[in-house]
Amino acid sequence: MSLRDLARELYRAQQQVERLERLLLSATPAEETAIQCDLQDARAERLQLQKMIDGRKDSSPLARKF
Repeated sequence: MSLRDLARELYRAQQQVERLERLLLSATPAEETAIQCDLQDARAERLQLQKMIDGRKDSSPLARKF
C-alpha cells in the first residue's frame, strides 16, 4: 500500500474515532458498551495505521550514521 493510501485510511480512521467519541457523549447507558467496543476497535486501527506510516517514513534506503 502506498504512503498516500495509508494516509487516506488514517484520515478515515481518525474521522471514525471522532464520530464514535461524539456519539458516546450522547449515548444512553444501554448503548455505551457497544459504542465503547467499537471505539476501542477504531482506536486500535488508527494506531496500527499510524505505526505503518511512521515505519514507512523512517525506512530510508540510505544507511544511517550514528
